Amino acid sequence: MFYNFEIFNTTKQRVLIAIRTLFIFAFMAISQLSFAQQDPMYTQYMFNLQTVNPAYAGSWESMGFMVLTRQQWVGFDGAPTSQTFTFQTPLNKENIGLGVTVVNDKIGLEKRFTVGVDYSYRIKLNNKVSFRFGLKGGFTNYNNNLSRYKLDSKNTPDDYFQGEVDQKFMPNVGVGAFLYAKNFYIGASAPKLIENKFENNINNYSSYAELRHFFLTGAYVFDLSKDLKFKPTMLTKATLGSPAQVDLSANFLIKEKFWLGGTYRTGDSFGFIAQWIFDKKLRVGYAIDFTTTELRSYHNGIHEIMVSYELNFLKTRISSPRYF
Repeated sequence: MFYNFEIFNTTKQRVLIAIRTLFIFAFMAISQLSFAQQDPMYTQYMFNLQTVNPAYAGSWESMGFMVLTRQQWVGFDGAPTSQTFTFQTPLNKENIGLGVTVVNDKIGLEKRFTVGVDYSYRIKLNNKVSFRFGLKGGFTNYNNNLSRYKLDSKNTPDDYFQGEVDQKFMPNVGVGAFLYAKNFYIGASAPKLIENKFENNINNYSSYAELRHFFLTGAYVFDLSKDLKFKPTMLTKATLGSPAQVDLSANFLIKEKFWLGGTYRTGDSFGFIAQWIFDKKLRVGYAIDFTTTELRSYHNGIHEIMVSYELNFLKTRISSPRYF
């Protein structure tokens, strides 16, 4: 048996370059050691990575879309709500991936509407492992009518709550890297590199509307038996201002038809995930979270519903459903 050592060395170099790039992203994130929630959080993040990493676009290797709605703190007046839509498709024999991400987020009177276009380029490291580098470009529409807030006049200066913050167009760009195979992935990204500010139209009060976030993600699928697979996943979020936050989950795939698992978010909540797979193309997922903070006495949980569908125009046969 003869081996082509030149091909072997080239593949090894590509793997090392891919891993080195990911570690650079990881170092950027970990060095911040902080987190502040601005962008929506997702319990089913392992099936929704395109919102935080543009390099994920095209990784399905088929055209498809995903919609997700999240209702936080049910029963709490002004609680956060989020609606998300993503679309992705591979081009040029699946080496180029294109995607669109739309997020509508509301917290009280504060509204954010974000549109992003995702681009990724795939480098096949070998027959099983691929590396994608991604770019994101888009804008956010921000609105917050400060004059409609009911204030405790004894403790809150009225001068800060006058007029309306209405930012029609705040552009932003982001980058990401994604190393993956059928049974694992490692990703690192910064989906918003520009730290936009806003001002109200009365006293020019200024504050950050968008902060720079860093994300580090990973997952691995273990074959426990013919009909049972186990997938632990991790997502770390970081930015300046607050402690880093880590999402951990453990999910089981039963007969390649049904995902069932649990999640834990440090300092915030724990929850459960269930997802049904129909004909290896249609997925319907549900997640519920329970807050571990003092807010748990004031609401009835956090609920999340996800639907995704793959349009198999670009590949003719699916031997098994994708794992992320």
